[in-house]
Amino acid sequence: QVQLVESGGGLVQPGGSLRLSCEASGSISSISEMGWYRQAPGKQRKFVAKITNDGSRNYADSVKGRFAISRDIANNTMTLQMNSLKPEDTAVYYCYSLDSSGNGYWGQGTQVTVSS
Repeated sequence: QVQLVESGGGLVQPGGSLRLSCEASGSISSISEMGWYRQAPGKQRKFVAKITNDGSRNYADSVKGRFAISRDIANNTMTLQMNSLKPEDTAVYYCYSLDSSGNGYWGQGTQVTVSS
């Protein structure tokens, strides 16, 4: 199993930046992909970004050019740098991991609020 712990959420003004981190522990060597989803109040959880072991990255259209995902395999961490934040980016952000067998794990989530 893999345990994931997110950090770095908070309150930021529109146009500001935040950096989210996700630290993995447990069966780390089995991870083939990590990424982020977010869930706004009253809405479904939606894909934000992902990064695979070979460094391939994908982003939701709504965050392209503003968010950047990276992973430090040696330190078992993944980060999401979020710039030019908008009120519509307000959500709980969840880190996830996926292994080659298709087993997925979620973190507990971290709140991001973009408001003036």
